[in-house]
Amino acid sequence: MRAPVPFVAPPLPVVASPVIRDDVTLDAIAPAAWNALTGGQPFLRHAFLTALQATGCATPRTGWSARYLTAWHDHALVGALPLYAKAHSYGEYVFDWGWAEAYRRHGRRYYPKLLAAIPFTPVPGPRVLAAHPGVRRTLLEYAIELVHRGAYSSLHVLFPPAAEAAEGEALGMIPRHGVQFHWTNSGYRDFADFLSAFAHDKRKKVKQERRRLAEAGVTFERKRGEATTAADWAFFYQCYEGTYRAHQSTPYLTPAFFEEIGRTLPEHVLLVIGWRDGRRLCAALDIFDAGTLWGRYWGTTEYVPGLHFEACYYQAIEFCIEQGITRFEGGAQGLHKLARGLRPVATHSLHVVGDRDFAAAIADFCARERVDVAHSLDELEGSSPFRSQESVGS
Repeated sequence: MRAPVPFVAPPLPVVASPVIRDDVTLDAIAPAAWNALTGGQPFLRHAFLTALQATGCATPRTGWSARYLTAWHDHALVGALPLYAKAHSYGEYVFDWGWAEAYRRHGRRYYPKLLAAIPFTPVPGPRVLAAHPGVRRTLLEYAIELVHRGAYSSLHVLFPPAAEAAEGEALGMIPRHGVQFHWTNSGYRDFADFLSAFAHDKRKKVKQERRRLAEAGVTFERKRGEATTAADWAFFYQCYEGTYRAHQSTPYLTPAFFEEIGRTLPEHVLLVIGWRDGRRLCAALDIFDAGTLWGRYWGTTEYVPGLHFEACYYQAIEFCIEQGITRFEGGAQGLHKLARGLRPVATHSLHVVGDRDFAAAIADFCARERVDVAHSLDELEGSSPFRSQESVGS
């Protein structure tokens, strides 16, 4: 099976002053009209966002109340801003618990707040969905005005691309930076070619990890789309749930959600399953399109040294090389990703705070944090396993 054909959105008409509506639900919008705005990213597609709501994962009961804004011109959908009124800060990956606590200590209400993000998914990508800058600006201005009118304490736009972050900053939004780890395909022929760019000791360590797993009798298969079975999904969820239990937490997503995206978005789903002695041992779920693979969730029924690195990173990188996929996004946290060939990159978020005093304090905090993030990026880059910058391209 070949990688999906790159999505090309149809041209949209030039819109001088779109009509913004806040009363149109996602299920009232035709999937084709919605998907034409998304650039093809799987996490923004109508089916993915619908699955989150329909399977009870992102609903008012779980603290995620959809408040989508849509932009219209001559009855045609020309823009959208997927928003959620949040009753907490779980499942976001840009942490503002300290801000909420400061509000509480001063007798203020931080929730509900307004959030533009993909629930439970720290994936960078468009958040204001419109081809035209004027439409994006109008949508953002509408959301900002909701905060200034006192409907919400604040607005948070998480993981937008740099250009979109600059647009929000031009409107007075507070910029915030974070760090994720991404791998870039420099035209590698195979995994061995990729490792050849490593310094000798780093390359030796990866080879040892893979060899020891093979000697322990662990093998892997990569199953795409409709090749996954009900038994595969059941085992994956057992692993996914076990990972949360090990961290004394409760999983955000349900078995029904994973089954639904497997059914409605099969061309974007990759399930990596590890086996030993004829039994499933671990599972990792990745989502991909023609240009990017996103590592999402994993788990195992027992600890085996090196198993996590193989299931979550090496298998993903091999798949990208085989399919000609340009980028693998391994997400946030974990210096161990650096030693496996992922590089540190800056992420963005935008914030509007209704209370002027709190807004000033938060802006000052974010300014100092951005300096710290810049220093961290420099230090992390210095720990790269590659022999030189030239070895991995730009």
